Amino acid sequence: MSNMNFEKDLRAQIDALSNEKQPERDLWAGIEIALAEEPAPLEQVQKSKSESSFKVIAIAASFAFVCVLSWFSLNPTSEQMTGQDLVAALSSQHKMQKDALLVKFQDQPALTENWQKQLTELDEAADAIKAALKHDSNNIALLKMLQNVHQQQIDLIERVHAPKWRQI
Repeated sequence: MSNMNFEKDLRAQIDALSNEKQPERDLWAGIEIALAEEPAPLEQVQKSKSESSFKVIAIAASFAFVCVLSWFSLNPTSEQMTGQDLVAALSSQHKMQKDALLVKFQDQPALTENWQKQLTELDEAADAIKAALKHDSNNIALLKMLQNVHQQQIDLIERVHAPKWRQI
């Protein structure tokens, strides 16, 4: 019973609406164009398929690259250097760095006279640490001390020949 009342009320409201409202533009022109449009040519279909297959291949290649990169970073093939090999590598790297600095600054006069004595003392300290590392080659504290002594030598050479101190 309420359903019949609802339908009667709805019909009355629909009839009460004005019929003057028209669409803002002619809709039939757009509908005719859509109906008259021919299906996409075969070339366009093939082009869209090749573009989508290219995207799939690019995604697969990116995924494979990430997988390979992760595999090699999680499973290193080379062993890490330990012991005397590490000490030898640190020493040779430091020697090359020190020699390069000495060659770079050979034409510039030093600002102090006793810098070579200090460099020799630091060399003796490095030799003492290397002797201690022969007995305990995996001692992290000794390795850090050796690196610190090497850095002090580099800093000494740079400070003695530093051009910024010459300007003062």
